[in-house]
Amino acid sequence: EVQLVESGGGLVQAGESLILSCKASGFTIDAYAIGWYRQAPGKEREELACIRTSDGNTYLSDPRIGIFDDIGKNMVHLHMNLLRPEDTAVYYCAASSSWCAKRIDYWGQGTQVTVSS
Repeated sequence: EVQLVESGGGLVQAGESLILSCKASGFTIDAYAIGWYRQAPGKEREELACIRTSDGNTYLSDPRIGIFDDIGKNMVHLHMNLLRPEDTAVYYCAASSSWCAKRIDYWGQGTQVTVSS
């Protein structure tokens, strides 16, 4: 079964850092580009980062963001620093057979991140 499961969300204070994780099953991440997105109430879905293990390509939308893969665990991690209240959103990972935001094949269920002021 193809599945993506996010974890690591929760309540954090402004200025702190957080690591979100995306574990893939039913496929290996090196066959896809894995991206991170977020959706806040009243706002459009936003692409945050993307990584394609096969060629090492990455995209980062913000200098506070990093994206890292762990091939052995079939996981991708999103690192976020200096969090702000406006970062509050549901964060999703997704797999693309081409590149993030171009074509999405599978979505995770999402994990809530809430940043307090």
